[in-house]
Order: sequence, then structure tokens, then C-alpha cells
Amino acid sequence: MTAIFRRELQGYFHTAVGYVFVGVFLTMSGVLFALNNLIPRSGDIPTLIGQMSYLWMLLCPVLTMRLMPGTGDQGTEKLLLSSPVSLMGILAGKYLAALLVLLQTVLLTLIFPGIVAIYGTVYPEELLVGYVGLTLEGSAFLAMDLFVASLCRGPVLAYLAAFFVNFSAWLLDLWALSVNGRLAGILDFVSLYTRNEPFLMGQLSVASMFFDVSFAVFFLLLTLYRLDLKRRRGI
Repeated sequence: MTAIFRRELQGYFHTAVGYVFVGVFLTMSGVLFALNNLIPRSGDIPTLIGQMSYLWMLLCPVLTMRLMPGTGDQGTEKLLLSSPVSLMGILAGKYLAALLVLLQTVLLTLIFPGIVAIYGTVYPEELLVGYVGLTLEGSAFLAMDLFVASLCRGPVLAYLAAFFVNFSAWLLDLWALSVNGRLAGILDFVSLYTRNEPFLMGQLSVASMFFDVSFAVFFLLLTLYRLDLKRRRGI
């Protein structure tokens, strides 16, 4: 697992993928910071964090589009699946490498509340809880997009398919606002965006944390099953 983790982590920054993810996320977050905080001179950090969370929909597929067998180099992936390395080790190494890049990017955005703290007031507990929610939501999107990538042939298709799934999740969240009754309750229950709302209000929601972790584990298990099928049948 360690060797795969290092290989994938180095791969992000030996190619443009890691730089694109970090650069685009920070650029778009900077624009949101300017519009939400600098121009109106607002210290509202939770709203900024909530807006940044929507960037996962667009950018998490960038991290996962080349990770799965069949979406990257064919010879390398065939060798990987035919190796004695456990499928759990393969999946864990790939997922943790993507997650580390995501975490590093999230940490870089701390410059925004740092600027606010120079001229105003930032509440550390509120900031910490908001960033916990942002990170958990990103990790859940990564797991889902990793599974989608495992179903695809080629990185471009993997990106487009994962973005479509992420966008559909957002549309379902909007749909929940226009319906009533049991359906609205179900949509709210499975919505990653709704689950993130308590964190944005400064509440460290154990239920939302458990949901995000369970959501990620569920899709990682589906990906593990998909890898097992590929190993049995061959790529």
C-alpha cells in the first residue's frame, strides 16, 4: 500500500493533475473570498466555506480520473492487478494519495481566514468545525468519484462521468427544496450538501460526520468489488 500511495502521490505532481487541482481550487476560492469577504468587508467565514464546498463537484473528478485500472496507463494497470498486492492495499493507497492532495489544498485556503483575522475577528471553534465539514464532504465526493472512475475507460470519460454524477447530486439537493413529504425527507437524508449545513452553523454534528464517513466507506467497498471483478476477468 505504501508503495502505491507514494507512486500515486508523486504522479499528481509529476504531471499537471495535482497542479491543476490545487491551482484551480485556490483561484476559484480566491474569487469567492474577494466577492464574499473582501469587497463587502465581511468576516463571514462560514459562508465562504459553504461556497467552497461546491467546488468539490467540479474538481474532485480531477483527482480520481486516472486512478483506476483502465483509466491510466494500460500496461501498468494490468501489472498492478496481476500483482500479489491486495486489492484493499491498492485501493487504500490510491484513495489516501488523492485525499492527501485534497487535505493539502484545504490547508492552503486557511490564508483567507488569516487575512480576515488581521483586520477583523475569526472564531477558531467556528473555523475548525467548518473546515471539518468541508474536508469530510470532499472525502465523500472523492470516494464516490473513485467508484465512478472504476466503471470508465479513459481519464476523460472518467472525469465527465464523475462530474455528471456530482452535478446530479446537486440537482437532487435542489429538487428537495421543491418537494414535500417523505420524498423531501429522503433527499435531505442522503444529501451531502444538507449534511454539511450543521458544520457551517458551527455545530460539530456527529450524525453528519458518521454519514460522510459511511458514505465514503460504502463507495470504497463498491470500488473494491469492482476491482475484484477486474482482477478475476482481466482488464
